[in-house]
Amino acid sequence: MIGISSAERLGLTDKLRLMHWGLVLLIVAIGSTGVALLYSAGGMSWQPWAGAQLTRFLAGLVVMMIIALINIRLWLKIAYPLYGIMLLLLIVVELMGHSGMGAQRWINIGFFVLQPSELMKIALVLALAKYFHGLELDEIGRPLLLIPPIIMVLAPTALVLMQPNLGTAMLLLVASTAMFFVAGVRWWKFALLIALVIIIAPFAWNHLHDYQRARLTTFINPDADPLGAGYNILQSKIALGSGGLFGKGFGLGTQSQLQFLPEKHTDFIFVVLAEEFGLVGAFGLLVLYFLLLSYGFMIALTSRNQFGRLVAFGLTTSFFLYVFVNVAMVTGLIPVVGIPLPLVSYGGTAMMTLLIGCGLLLGISVHRDVRISRTGISEL
Repeated sequence: MIGISSAERLGLTDKLRLMHWGLVLLIVAIGSTGVALLYSAGGMSWQPWAGAQLTRFLAGLVVMMIIALINIRLWLKIAYPLYGIMLLLLIVVELMGHSGMGAQRWINIGFFVLQPSELMKIALVLALAKYFHGLELDEIGRPLLLIPPIIMVLAPTALVLMQPNLGTAMLLLVASTAMFFVAGVRWWKFALLIALVIIIAPFAWNHLHDYQRARLTTFINPDADPLGAGYNILQSKIALGSGGLFGKGFGLGTQSQLQFLPEKHTDFIFVVLAEEFGLVGAFGLLVLYFLLLSYGFMIALTSRNQFGRLVAFGLTTSFFLYVFVNVAMVTGLIPVVGIPLPLVSYGGTAMMTLLIGCGLLLGISVHRDVRISRTGISEL
């Protein structure tokens, strides 16, 4: 354990020595699994997905390592400006965003299509962590002081729902709620929130889009429309079951290779793994995720400043929700909501966002001995 004053003056060699290289290896292993599955899903070809995914993943690893070396105080300083920029971009999406597959979620900037809702997951965690870091424990219980962070959560959630993007909105809401709880908000306030959700649920149903209502009714009875709304989940279950214990072999999955499985490169990539490598392969990937999440929560527990603890916990919780929701929806445990499998599903902004989050986790670990006062000034 290094001293606090030493923690403020870490050199590059010291930072590399304090890096959790086990976490880095886990990230590389999961990302490499994703590239391999996309290679298979593309018909044993680098095109159209695997090559682009590999390039993005390698670029993201460089960004991750750079972020890991940045002192945590910088993220505390720019948390609110980052949140404001992401909120502005969500408004831009609503006004002039790029549409695709019936939704308006992207900003086309020529060489890259940006999805601000993904980056908001990072910005919101940083902003909430900064807010709660600046409060004493007894202040967190005051209802008036909970109004700003609640607005901070509801504003982007509402904008994301308007895109519409129910899955991401849910992730923003649930991850933020977990941060409120860890920050010290009393449990009975959450009970009131749950009661409010139950009350407004019937009204919310009437404002859902047709495809969102179809997903919920299909979840209850997918066989009611096997060639329409129920097609995706039925084909997913067929592929999952056909993989058996050890799978059909790399590149030999019939449901994915014969184009029966929908969205096999994004939302249903886990099914490609289960069909080709069976229960053993699927369980192996889940073990890697479990180890990654364990690292994240360990980093949260060992950080010596509240800001780092909250950021690490918020990011790890968000990562857990990614994994849980994706696996649960492709196995039919919850309705399909369009959440990618982290570091495995094909995607640009989502991949970069996750690696930025991993970089922040590594940076919090490297600078875990830095103490920061409520005003943001380091205590030496």
